[in-house]
Amino acid sequence: MFGGVPVGAVRRLSAYLLALVLAVGVLVVAGPGAGTADAASVCHGRPTRTIGFATGELRLYRTRQYVCALAVTKRPGPLQQMSVSLQPRGGRAAVNAGRFTRQAGPVTVHALNRCVRASASISGRGTSTGWVLC
Repeated sequence: MFGGVPVGAVRRLSAYLLALVLAVGVLVVAGPGAGTADAASVCHGRPTRTIGFATGELRLYRTRQYVCALAVTKRPGPLQQMSVSLQPRGGRAAVNAGRFTRQAGPVTVHALNRCVRASASISGRGTSTGWVLC
């Protein structure tokens, strides 16, 4: 007995607290994305298409119900005019445009059983798709 508490309970509690402190310490030092080789996408789902153009690429990702798009520059650094848009057939386009250093987007639309049309531009050069992912 340790102050009226069984020794086994004290050991279990201290082991639990030690594990908790170690887990928090690892997350603080390493961060949640530690160990990845390149930057993780902010789009959910599986990559379905990557369409390259002169100044960057348009990346499309898909889950069962949603499609997500990013425009990523080939040369990150200075602010550049960028835009990305994604439109489901029969719906409104989701657009992200402005001056960015690395990427425009993500933009996500609900596209369950619908085709989408995507476009991207970086520094005046760009690309667009027809109706894809049908």
